[in-house]
Amino acid sequence: MASLISRIFVGIVLLAAATGDARADFSDGKMPDGTYHCEVYLLGMFLDLGDITIKGNVYTGPVTFGTAPQAYNYQMNANGEISWLGPLGGYTAGGNALSMTQATLDGQNPPSFDIIMKQPDGAFTASTCTRGGSQ
Repeated sequence: MASLISRIFVGIVLLAAATGDARADFSDGKMPDGTYHCEVYLLGMFLDLGDITIKGNVYTGPVTFGTAPQAYNYQMNANGEISWLGPLGGYTAGGNALSMTQATLDGQNPPSFDIIMKQPDGAFTASTCTRGGSQ
């Protein structure tokens, strides 16, 4: 059941990315600076996956407790697709792999990005990271 929900969510994210509605302005190749809280909706509840902090073209995290040990670069293309140039916590550990990260900037809502992760068993999980508060 969770796998079906994940696949439906992935389809919605990809459809939204293809329509172009989410692309306010990715021309500078960066997400707005700030701390992005990441969570996934699974089995009827939201699970905290930690925070990713972005400043310029550098990110740290995700961090659930304490501070991130190191910062890494990321790149974002004109379509809002993010390429992480370093590890991304549990998203890239234990046999997990990143499938895609799609940014959303629409001016009326806080900036965010969706991370699609492929699990070792081939299932996909989608999580959303949203910038908190006024940064």
